[in-house]
Amino acid sequence: MAHNQVNEIDELLKDLKKTPGFKAYLILNSDGIVIRWDQVGTQMQYQRAVQHAHHITELYSKSTAHIKELFDPEDGSVENVRIRTEEYEMIVSSLGSYTLAVFQEDDIKVEENTEEGA
Repeated sequence: MAHNQVNEIDELLKDLKKTPGFKAYLILNSDGIVIRWDQVGTQMQYQRAVQHAHHITELYSKSTAHIKELFDPEDGSVENVRIRTEEYEMIVSSLGSYTLAVFQEDDIKVEENTEEGA
């Protein structure tokens, strides 16, 4: 049964990599330890993945704490955090004891690339 789950995750990640603008992903366990990572083009170094994991874990926990303070308990849950930088856009989602972070080109760059290719 666990073997089928691994295949489902692998299939999901393959589909994710086919998405226009996709750059990289990280999967973290509940302790913030990187258990899987990949990047389009060159392989992301493990040290870089660990740096991202540290910042993601800190930001996600702080975001969750502040949202719970600002809103009612039923409205105060954080499912996703979306961060836009000059280099990329990052979407972080946590479910159970795992966290998935996906790095993608921002929408403007994706639109420019698809227009140039058309």
